[in-house]
Amino acid sequence: MNIVLKRIALRDTYTIGKLYIDGKYICDTVEDKVRDINKNGKFDGEEKKVYGQTAIPYGTYEVKWTYSPRFKKYMPEILNVPSFSGIRIHSGNTAADSLGCIIVGENKVVGKVINSRATVNKLYPIIEKGCKEGKVTITIE
Repeated sequence: MNIVLKRIALRDTYTIGKLYIDGKYICDTVEDKVRDINKNGKFDGEEKKVYGQTAIPYGTYEVKWTYSPRFKKYMPEILNVPSFSGIRIHSGNTAADSLGCIIVGENKVVGKVINSRATVNKLYPIIEKGCKEGKVTITIE
């Protein structure tokens, strides 16, 4: 299974995207601000990683269905993200809910997503099944 997140609106305090699974549009996303990062996964240039205010770097990562001590349930975890740990796909409304994670929902309000819990309820079974059946990746572009 291949998940693709296409970032479509890079703003000063948030990033809006569209999430696809195996080529099919699933939902919208909101993330923290995209900041400079080099090919080695290190931040350089004028901007540095700001904890809780920086989107994960562009690239392809493995996704596993793991238990989150923070959320106290099983959910998708994005692995081996340079300079990040504990990155999840979860519900929320704005980049403030993110801490580097990907928030899913419907982008019907500027700078945020709505109907996030309903979106998670639709998305999680798909990702869980994919993880149980084989390898799941997410490509951030």
